[in-house]
Formats: sequence, structure tokens, C-alpha cells
Amino acid sequence: MEGEVSGKGAQSALLASAAEGVLTLTLNRPEAHNALNDAMKRELGEALREAVRDPAVRCIVLRGAGDRAFCAGQDLKEHRAGGRSLRESLLRTYNPLVRRMREMEKPIIGMINGVAAGAGCSLALACDMRLMSSSARLIEVFARIGLVPDTGSHWFLPRLAGMARAFEYAATARDIPAEEAERVGLVNRVVPPEALEAETMALARALAAGPTKAIGLIKRTLNRALSTDLASLLEYEASVQEVAASTRDHAEGLAAFLEKRPAVFTGE
Repeated sequence: MEGEVSGKGAQSALLASAAEGVLTLTLNRPEAHNALNDAMKRELGEALREAVRDPAVRCIVLRGAGDRAFCAGQDLKEHRAGGRSLRESLLRTYNPLVRRMREMEKPIIGMINGVAAGAGCSLALACDMRLMSSSARLIEVFARIGLVPDTGSHWFLPRLAGMARAFEYAATARDIPAEEAERVGLVNRVVPPEALEAETMALARALAAGPTKAIGLIKRTLNRALSTDLASLLEYEASVQEVAASTRDHAEGLAAFLEKRPAVFTGE
């Protein structure tokens, strides 16, 4: 799908384009701060599912349309009109999205171009890396309307920022400015708004040109490391290292090292 832009015109809830091994998924409801409605959640789930199967996709960038918002979270107007319980909505749509993001063995970069609030903040935290505009904000906004964080935020926040800050952000629901988000470990890098897209895509292209299977194994093993003991992880590392050693990219990397030339990885 090199160079392809999918979606039903400008009104599609999700736009997708691909180039140089990078699939860019754009949440496309700028008039609603890219709030998540049923169409967007469905299309995002389908796009991620296809990306898992497509060997041409070696890195994913998730971003919001426009320059005001990454994602403002659930479209509350649509939710109220639909009459579903919050539990049903989470189990049916949000939880599968987060699990697919964390379980797919391809890197996902969140390009936080504006406010990321509620479930939008959770989706940002579910990415493997986050680059954030200096004018953007993260907000665990749930407590402002008497709710608790969902879509995985209880899991991500303490692991990224520590328990005390996780409680502060969830219980106070205050804005987290970009500089603070970088300082406490919620994002990898903060850049000026005008440089955000260029820096994000440069990182994505670098990851896409890397040894895709090894990067996927790194993601799998780091996920496992969060819930296992050292002895078990050491044994698991030995097993996945054997898998990595059998890839063509390892053979190429080793040959390039010995021949003193740049490696050309194919993702195989």
C-alpha cells in the first residue's frame, strides 16, 4: 500500500497512508478534537489488524488530524445517544484496541500533536514511543466527570511515571504540560510544533529500516518482563535470542558488521 491514502474522503473517521515501511494512521475528526466515535474505533481496529498481517508495514505512526488535538477521548454525545453501558463499550471496543496495540510485534509511535485526554491519553500511552508537541497536553480527564481512568491507563501510568504521580494525575485530572510529561517519563521527546511531524517520521523510518523481527521480539520480551521474575525472564531471553539468531536480518547484520558496511535489513 505504498503511498496509498485510504478512507472515504475527508469525512472518513480514520485516514491511512503508507510509505517507506511506515503506516500512518490519522484520527480524522478535527472538528470534534478527534474524539472517538464508533466508526473511528472500528476503522482503527481494522487498520491495526491489517497492519499485523502486512509484511510491508514495519512501523506505525498514530496521530490526530489538525493541530489542536491528538484525541479528546470518547465522543460522549454519541455514547449517551447509543444507550450502552460504559463496561460494554470498554469490553467491546477499547480493550481489544489496546491489547492489539501492545501485542502486535511492530513498533507504534504516538505523534502527540495536541491535547490527548481520557481514552485518547490512554491510547497515546499504549504506543511504544511518544513524541509530543511542546504545545500539547496530556489529561487523565476522567475524574472531572466522576469516572476512573480506563483503556489501560491504570496499567500504563504507574509503570511510566511511578505510583505517586499516577495517583496524582488520575485523582486530580489536571493538565500535564509537555515539559512535565517528558520529565516524568510519559513521553520520549518534546519538540516544537513545527518540527513534530518531521522528527516523528524520521524516527519511524529509522525503525522501519531496522530488523523488524528483532524489534518485535524486543517488544514481546519487554511486555513479558513487566509481569515475571528475573530467573524466568533470563530463560525467556535465551529462547527469543535463538529465534532472532535464525532470521535473515541477523545474518545480514552480522555480515555487514564483519564487512564494515551499513546493514540493509528486509524485515525477514
